[in-house]
Amino acid sequence: MQAILRFFEAFFGMVRISDVLDIAILSFFIYKLIWATRKNSFGRVLKGVGVLLVMMALASVLKLYAVSYLFNIVIDWGVFALIVIFQPEIRRLLERVGDSRLFVALFSSRNRNVNVVDRAIRETVNAYEKMSKDKVGALMVFERQNHLDDVIKTGTTLDAAVSSELLKNLFWDKAPLHDGAVVVRNGRIIAAGCVLPLSGNENLSRDLGMRHRAGIGVSEHSDAVAVIVSEETGSISVAVGGMLKRHLAPETLTRLLENELLSKDEAENVNVLSLISSLLSRGKKGDEQDEEN
Repeated sequence: MQAILRFFEAFFGMVRISDVLDIAILSFFIYKLIWATRKNSFGRVLKGVGVLLVMMALASVLKLYAVSYLFNIVIDWGVFALIVIFQPEIRRLLERVGDSRLFVALFSSRNRNVNVVDRAIRETVNAYEKMSKDKVGALMVFERQNHLDDVIKTGTTLDAAVSSELLKNLFWDKAPLHDGAVVVRNGRIIAAGCVLPLSGNENLSRDLGMRHRAGIGVSEHSDAVAVIVSEETGSISVAVGGMLKRHLAPETLTRLLENELLSKDEAENVNVLSLISSLLSRGKKGDEQDEEN
C-alpha cells in the first residue's frame, strides 16, 4: 500500500499545470471533432481514414513494403484531396468550434433587450398558431451568434418590431415576400423574402418540402433557429443544429424558443416580470369592478 502511495505521489509530483491544460484543450477539440462529424459524410470519411491508418500500421509491422509504399502515396495525395472535396464541411466544423459557449462568453459583445426578444417570441407564437390553423406557409430565422449577412443580402432589408399582424401579412400567399424567409436579429425583423441554403442531408424524409429543407440548411450552416409552418399540413416545426422537431403545439414552441433564444437567467427574469404584470393587471381589473359596484 505504501508503494502505491509513493507511486502516486511521484506521479502527481511530475504533472504540471501546463500538462493538465494541454490534455484538456486536446480533449476539447477531439470531442468537438467527433460531435460535429457524427452524422454527416465527413464523419464517415474520417472513419475510413482511421481504418486506412490501422491497415498502414499493420503493413509496416508485417513488413509489407509494397503495400506500405502504396499507402504512403495514398496518404500524401489523400490529405490534399480531402481538403478540396470537404471544404464546406471543414468550414462548418471550424464555425461550430468557434460557436462554443467558451468563445461566445469571451468574445461576444452584442447588447440586446431581453424584453424585446421575449415579445418577439410571444408575437411569433401567436402568428404561427393562427397560420397553422389556416395552413399558411411560413419560415422565420432567428439569428444568434452567427451573422446571417449573406442571407439578408438575398432579401428585402427591413427594420421593424416583430408583431403577429405583420408576420401574417408578410406570409400571406398574395404578398410579394411570402415565398422567402424572415430573418430576426435581436428581436427585430431585419429582412424578409430571403433565400436560405438547402440542406445537404440525404437522409431527410421525402415528405419534407423546400421550406423545411431550407430551415434545416440554415441551421446546419449557422447556429440560427428556424421556425416553419407547413403549407400542406399546417404543422409547426423548428430546426436547430441541423435537427428538425416537428408537429409542435404553440405551448411547446414557446418553451423551445425561450430555451434557445434566452439564457436561463433571462428566461427566469422574463417569467417573473410577466407574473408581476399579470398580477398588476388583475389588481387593476378588480379595482375597476369595485368602483363599478
